[in-house]
Amino acid sequence: MNIENQVIKGDCLDILKKIADQSVDLVYLDPPFYTQRKHTQKTRDNSMEYAFMDVWNNVGEYIAYLEPRIRESRRVLKNDGSLFLHCDKNASHHLRVMMDRVFGEDNFVNEIIWTYGRWSNSKNGLLNSHQNILFYSKMENFKFNKVLTAYSPTTNLDQILQARSRNVHNKSSYKRDNNGEVVLGKEKLGVPLSDVWDIPFLNPKARERVGYPTQKPIVLMERIISLASNEGDIILDPFCGSGSTLVAAMLLGRKYIGIDVSREAVKLTKSRLLNPIRTESRRLMEGKEAYVNKNELMIKILKDMDANVVQRNKGIDGFLKQYYRGKPVSVYIQRPNQPLSEALTLLRTASEKKGVIRKVLVRTNASDNCVVSEDELVIIDRFANTEA
Repeated sequence: MNIENQVIKGDCLDILKKIADQSVDLVYLDPPFYTQRKHTQKTRDNSMEYAFMDVWNNVGEYIAYLEPRIRESRRVLKNDGSLFLHCDKNASHHLRVMMDRVFGEDNFVNEIIWTYGRWSNSKNGLLNSHQNILFYSKMENFKFNKVLTAYSPTTNLDQILQARSRNVHNKSSYKRDNNGEVVLGKEKLGVPLSDVWDIPFLNPKARERVGYPTQKPIVLMERIISLASNEGDIILDPFCGSGSTLVAAMLLGRKYIGIDVSREAVKLTKSRLLNPIRTESRRLMEGKEAYVNKNELMIKILKDMDANVVQRNKGIDGFLKQYYRGKPVSVYIQRPNQPLSEALTLLRTASEKKGVIRKVLVRTNASDNCVVSEDELVIIDRFANTEA
C-alpha cells in the first residue's frame, strides 16, 4: 500500500497492517499518556474545540492497547530505522518494559528527557517540567546523524584541547612529548547532543499554535527527525494529532504518513500541511542569555532585598517575594545618568498596569536631589561604594 505524503483517518492498528514490511525510515508516536482524563482545548478564536479521551480501566488495558500498535510500527520499520515513543511519568515505566519486550533490551538507545519551563504546581510534590521520549532502534546499525552542541561556559577549553594519556598508575594525565611540551589533541568541534533537551513549550501566542491539546513544537519534532533520518526518508506518525510531526518532516525534505482516528485531527493536519507555520524560538537561537538585561550589581541589589528578578519589563526590575496588602511590591533601580523623575515615571506606569500598591525605587545617583513625596513609595539609597 503506497500512502506516502498522506494523512489517513482510522485506527492506526488497521492502517499499519496495510503498510508493507520495512518501508518506513522513522516512526514517532505520541499516543495517549494514561492521564485518566479527557483532553479538550479550543482554538484561539473559540470557533473549534478539539478533544480526545485518555481514560482506561487500568494500566494493563492501556498497555494491551498500545503493544500491538508498537509491534506493527516495528514491522514497517526498515532495518536501519528507529522508533521514538513519547510518554510521561504516568506510564513511562510500564512502556519501557513493553518496549524492551517488543524491540529487545539491546535495541534500547536512549531515554530522552524533554524539559521545558513551568510556573505552578497545585499538588504536593515536585513540579512536573519534563516528558520522556523512548528511543529504540530496530537493529544495531541504525541510521544516526551526530549532532554537536556548544561547550558550556564552565568548560575549560584550553584543557580539553590537550591530549591525555594514562600514567603508570593508570590515571589520566596530560600527554607530553620528549621535550616536555604539551601535546595537542584532535580538533574539538563541540559536545555531542545529550539526552536532556531543553526546548520551550509553545508560547500561548505562538503563530504555530492551533488549539489542539498536547500539540508538540515543530522544533522538537525537527530535532528527532534530523537525528535519525535523511532527506527523502519516510516518517510515520500513527497518532498524528495536530500534525506537527508531518509538518516538520515536510519542512526537512522528508516524506510522511500520518494516521489519526479523529476526523477533526486529520482535517487540521491537512490544513497545516497546506500552510506550514513554524515558530522560531528565540531562546533556542540566542540562548537564555538573550533575555538577561540586568547587570551583576542590579541582580545583587535585588537579591539583597529578597526580590525576584524581572528581566523583561521596562519599568520594573523585580518584585519583593513578600506581598503588601495582598499585592506584589515592585522594585525599580535608577540607571546611571538617569534622572530620578524619569525612573519614578517608569516605575509608576509599569506598576499601575500590574495592580501594584507599594513601590520601591532604588536611588543610585547621590547627586540627584529630586524631592519625591508619594504615598506607598519607598526610596532606598544604594550608592556606589556603599552598602546602603
